[in-house]
Amino acid sequence: MAEAQGTPPAAVKGGVIAYLSLDGAIKAGELYKKAFGAEQVHLHPADSKGRTMHLHLYINGSSVMLSDPFPEHGHPFVPLAGFSLMLPVKDVDSWWQRAVDAGLAPTMKPEDMFWGDRYAQAKDPFGVLWAFVGPKKS
Repeated sequence: MAEAQGTPPAAVKGGVIAYLSLDGAIKAGELYKKAFGAEQVHLHPADSKGRTMHLHLYINGSSVMLSDPFPEHGHPFVPLAGFSLMLPVKDVDSWWQRAVDAGLAPTMKPEDMFWGDRYAQAKDPFGVLWAFVGPKKS
């Protein structure tokens, strides 16, 4: 059911964990530490090809899981498309700038949006589009 025009949007809820299969999960984890202040909480040791089957990070109070593709086990690399990961933050500008400084490509600079939030986007070298949303600048 659609919300009536003028009705405040529903609260964003947690409970879904992103599990990304990236070509270079360990490198992505290192980038996310710089870009988002991620904390690595578990890393399954890399195999002889430098791939990991599991890397667990905390980013902005939530879990994000990463693994490399393992085509020999039925998990080939599939290019990422059709989604973004959203970071609800208090200061969109500083989070976005830190991500860009760490190596993410700016795709949308921070700006105040018509729906009432401040919003920005940046894409990491692994193909993940990150969105930043928070209160408008005062």
